Order: sequence, then structure tokens, then C-alpha cells
Amino acid sequence: MKSVLTRRPAKAAATAPAKAEPQDWAIDEGPRDVGGWSTGAQANTSTMIRWTVWGLLVLGPLLGAAAYLSVPAQAGPSKPKAAPAAPAAVGAQGAGGFAQLFVAAYIAAGEGDQAKLAAYYPAATSLRLEGASGRRTGEQLTVVRLRQADHGLWSVTVAARITEAEPTAKPSDNDRRDAKADAKKAAAEAVHYFQVPVATAPAAGGANGYVALAMPAEVASPERIEAPELVYGPLRPALPTDPRTQAVTEFLTAYLTRAGAGELDRYLAPGTKLAAITPAPYTGIAVDQLAIEGEKSSEPVTTVSGDGTTLRLLVALRATGHDEVRVPLTYALTLKARAGRWEIASLDGAPAPAPVRPAAPSASPTPTP
Repeated sequence: MKSVLTRRPAKAAATAPAKAEPQDWAIDEGPRDVGGWSTGAQANTSTMIRWTVWGLLVLGPLLGAAAYLSVPAQAGPSKPKAAPAAPAAVGAQGAGGFAQLFVAAYIAAGEGDQAKLAAYYPAATSLRLEGASGRRTGEQLTVVRLRQADHGLWSVTVAARITEAEPTAKPSDNDRRDAKADAKKAAAEAVHYFQVPVATAPAAGGANGYVALAMPAEVASPERIEAPELVYGPLRPALPTDPRTQAVTEFLTAYLTRAGAGELDRYLAPGTKLAAITPAPYTGIAVDQLAIEGEKSSEPVTTVSGDGTTLRLLVALRATGHDEVRVPLTYALTLKARAGRWEIASLDGAPAPAPVRPAAPSASPTPTP
């Protein structure tokens, strides 16, 4: 038997008590309207929603895996990029050479040489110059200090010896030496130091351009510092019976007085490569003193240390030139023991400084009660 739900008349609905009748939706197999929807449409919609949910549940892991695989693989944790190195100071060498040329022109300048100086310092065209052009000459010009004062600005100190041209008139026999003449001679023999401010900037063709910002200023000589301590002991007489004296004498004789490169091989440790000076500058040498690393005792040494032992030392010698004049020389060498003899391991570029000792901690004052 097929049951059908029916709506009650509006009048009956108005007079009926406010009590809902029990309804059994499960036995309704025919089409019905609920809120404007048929029961069949509602069933289809529920089924569609249910399949959509199941589809999302099934596709969710697959979509997640696809998203993971689509990320580009990395070889490892990303390394932070190194900060770019600060650009090296540009124009230092050129500024030094420019200052040397300017100082040479400045020393030789005299009346009428404004244009020569204006090539370095444009404002020189308005300078007042005195004296004859070329009466003084700068010799042995060299840069002794180069300091970057600001970006593109260099302070260059140039050392020079100044010589003056011979006077045209000979001094009278009645001229006497006085304090003024002595001061003039001392100034002529001294080394002068000139400080020049030089600006640099890129110019046409990719090269740097230079210009002086002022005329040279004569300044005091650079201060001499106290020499650092070295690893060597005091200089002592080089005894002929000392194997170290024998090793350095044979090597330096071949190095300074013989041009043949093969002469050195017999005195060198394995792996050391040195060539004799060509042409040989001296005809003979005499080793006078040695300063040995860490050696404080004056006891004579006649034995060689064990194989592989290295030793640094200073060698003070006199070398005889082709004019038969002896000149003093000092060499820093490193020796290495092998098979009962000392060999030359290296010709050092400079004496070795002693290790810097850490400063002792300052004692804190004891608090008074």
C-alpha cells in the first residue's frame, strides 16, 4: 500500500492545536516537495555532496604529494652569501709617482716657471716665483709615506736631496766661513721631505687622473722607531771550528763570488732552490760574527744537531769588491741538519722577530675594610 502525505486545509491548520503530527519520512517513496525542493532532488544532492567529500579525502594526499614534488630540490642548506670585499684603494701608486714628479718640478722651478708647476697644480699660474730656473735640482726622490686622507685623496710625503748649481763667481779669498755658511752647507747635505696632497678620480679612457690640491709643504723627517726584539742571541765571533760557520761561509762564498748556479746545490737542503748572483759582485768574503736563534751561551759548538733540526741565524760578514774595498753585509739564514752537516734551508727576507709576550694582568687593589 502506498501512502501519500497531504497538506491540511488552511482553515484546519489555523484551528488545530499547536502539536506536530509524527511523520515517517522513510516510508515515502514518491516525489515530495520540502521547502520548494523535491525529495528526489534532495537525495541526489546529498549523494553528490557525499561523493565530493570522499573525492576530496582521496585526492587530498595526492595533491599534497604533487605540491611537495613540485618544489625545486636544493643541494643543501642555503649558504649565506659572503659580503663583497671592500674595494682596494685606487690610485695609490699613481698618486705617489705624480707627487714625485711635482716635487722635482717644484725644486727646480724659478722665475717664469709657473706653467711647469700648473701642469700639476693649476693655481700655480698666479704664484710669484724667484730665482733662476734650474738653479736647484732634486735627486734621489722617493716616496717615504703614502696615506689616504679621504676617498680619492692621498697625502704623499716625498724625500729628496737638493743640490745647487755651481756659482758663476768664485768666492773671494777674503771670504771667511761663518755660521750662515755652515747652515747653508748643512741644509744642502740634508734630506728634505715634502708633503703633497693629491686627488685622484677616473678620467677618460678608463685611466685615473691626478691633480695636486696645494703646493708642497716641507715637513720633518719620519720618526725612527725602536727596533723590535729578534729571536737570535747576541752577535758572537764566528769560530772556524763551528760547523755553522763552515756551512754559511761555503754557501755565501758560492752565492756572492761564483756565478755558476750549480755551485750552490751542494750546500742546499732538499727542496731549496737558490741561484747565485750573476755576475758575481765580490771576489771574496770573511764571516765575522753569528747570532744564533735562542743561543745565549758563549761555549764553542763543534757538533751538529740531529737530522731534521732547523736553526735560524744572522750572519755578519765583510765582502771584498772588485775594487778591493770591503763592505759589510748581513744575511738572515735558516739551516737544517742532515747526515751530520748543516745545509741551507732558506735565505730569509728579514730577521725573525721574537714572539710578542702577553702583557701581565694588572693586580687589582685589595679593598680596605
